[in-house]
Amino acid sequence: MTSDTPVHPVQLPLEAQALLSTATRTETPCGAGAMVWHIWGKDRCDPSLAPLVLLHGGSGSWTHWLRSIAPLVASSRCVYIPDLPGFGDSAAPAQGTDADALPEPIAQGLQILLGSTACDLVGFSFGGMVAGFLAAQFPARVARLLLVGAPGLGIAPDTPFHLRAWRHFKDAEQRDAIHRGNLAALMLHHPASITELALRLHVANVLRDRMQGRSLSRTDVLARTLPQLQCPLHAIYGREDALFRGQLAALEAALRQAPHFKAFTLIEDAGHWVQFERDDAFNAVLLATLNAGLPASQAATAPIISR
Repeated sequence: MTSDTPVHPVQLPLEAQALLSTATRTETPCGAGAMVWHIWGKDRCDPSLAPLVLLHGGSGSWTHWLRSIAPLVASSRCVYIPDLPGFGDSAAPAQGTDADALPEPIAQGLQILLGSTACDLVGFSFGGMVAGFLAAQFPARVARLLLVGAPGLGIAPDTPFHLRAWRHFKDAEQRDAIHRGNLAALMLHHPASITELALRLHVANVLRDRMQGRSLSRTDVLARTLPQLQCPLHAIYGREDALFRGQLAALEAALRQAPHFKAFTLIEDAGHWVQFERDDAFNAVLLATLNAGLPASQAATAPIISR
């Protein structure tokens, strides 16, 4: 059983709080409550560019995209990032507890926010499955689809990984130790990438995950959806993604089943949470993909964000 709204108040890291303070928050209907959207760049974007919608991963929130927002806004895009239903500050969907329950409330929200305008849609991990379903079920909504570390392709890594349960531990230090281990097992390739910022973002997110018991990521459901896509498909993955360790050739073959497949890019020295671990490299590829075909005057490059 899941609750409709978050039950754990969380304190975001200061870096996330500062970025959130620059966003516009709006809500659209979702289940018994609302889906929360965070919007950046609306007052300075180029109206000739498609709105950009970013979907976060499982047990996540908008903060999965923390290090991509500023470069995207600087490139004159209007960036829309929801907390997906059942995650972050959004209510749970009316029914269902997996990725296939989310396209309808998202499409409803996009209709309210964008009218009939199609968006460029980027989905990370679990959000990549959601994005694929959305593009297949509501093709007029999506101009281009970009998958980032998306599972659901019927591929198992050569080396399995294990995520440890943590909710039954009361001691904060014990919980943090398990969270660090889980980040290392799945999300981040290098131990040095598991910073205090990464840990606090992760903890704030998993505390608000009410979509538990998800299993579609371990099937080939996205692979079976890709042939239905009517829009161009691009994909960006970390070369060291734990979900696809030793299976990169199979990954590319699966993605190429999309009729309008365009490109598969691997970010070197990066794990699953590629846009956080190698943000400069990831953002450069993402912007190059979004800028493809644009006049030179509109094609911005990724600025260097010092940290």
